Amino acid sequence: MSETRRKLTTIFSADVQDYTRLMRADEEGTLATLKRHRDAMGRLIEAHEGRVVNTWGDGLIAEFPSVVEALRTAIDVQNELAGCNAKCLPDEQMLFRIGINLGDVIAEGDDLYGDGVNVAARLQASAPAGGIVISNTVYDQVRNKVAVGFDFLGPLEVKNIDGGVPSYAVRIGAADAHPAFASETFGRRTESAASNAAPPRPEPKQIGVIAAIRSGLLPVLSVVAAGLVALNLLAWNGTFWAVWPLLGLAILAGLAWLRTNPWVDRGIGMLVLSGLVLLTINLLTWRGVFWAVWPLLAFAVVGGIRWVTRQRRSLGS
Repeated sequence: MSETRRKLTTIFSADVQDYTRLMRADEEGTLATLKRHRDAMGRLIEAHEGRVVNTWGDGLIAEFPSVVEALRTAIDVQNELAGCNAKCLPDEQMLFRIGINLGDVIAEGDDLYGDGVNVAARLQASAPAGGIVISNTVYDQVRNKVAVGFDFLGPLEVKNIDGGVPSYAVRIGAADAHPAFASETFGRRTESAASNAAPPRPEPKQIGVIAAIRSGLLPVLSVVAAGLVALNLLAWNGTFWAVWPLLGLAILAGLAWLRTNPWVDRGIGMLVLSGLVLLTINLLTWRGVFWAVWPLLAFAVVGGIRWVTRQRRSLGS
């Protein structure tokens, strides 16, 4: 019996969108195309030092020792298969969906089991045809190392994992800037849904606010703020002293917003938040002098330098 052990690895999961429809239309042709695409995928996986763990039907599971190489493989696969599909009629194209997760798995012989594999499969099921979706553990490792864009999708619900798994869509070209996702949240699309464009996803800011609310912090801060205002009004003596603790609560809310919006540069976000705090203090203690203009100017210069530096690093990566 094979030895069972645990290990941390990168799981690459792929399957064909609308495989049932393709098989129904042309079984032999679809099977031949699947073999060609799978051979190409296997070649690219091996070239990036990955290993095919298992295949079944239209699906494939692979693992990589490197998170970056796993994502590069997925990008190369989608680009190469896009070239192959360009020669086919739209109804005959075979489009793969890919999900990538970095997680702890159980290894038994050559097989892998556990939540790490399940998460990758759920990410793959949520991806658009020809697209790639990654988990937050992958995003944290690749965001400054691979020259692609990312769209935050929110938490992906996975069995046995409380709170879900934050996920990101990978933008690998202009055509993928706004991929059409399923209308049902992170579910496997039906053939009828796949043929129609899904309604636009919420903007990242909305998703971040929702995540902060779900964390329980914003409701607590709101209740505390309302209590302070009520106490100040009930014990009114001509001074609105609650403004200062309210400012402190606003700072906490701003920090919570930055934490739940990973697409926002933390450095620039902190500069903006600090500038708003200084501006508020200047206005609340107004004595005829706008002293906050100088630190605000300094923050603007530092923020501009950081933004330009990030842009150059992104183009050079």
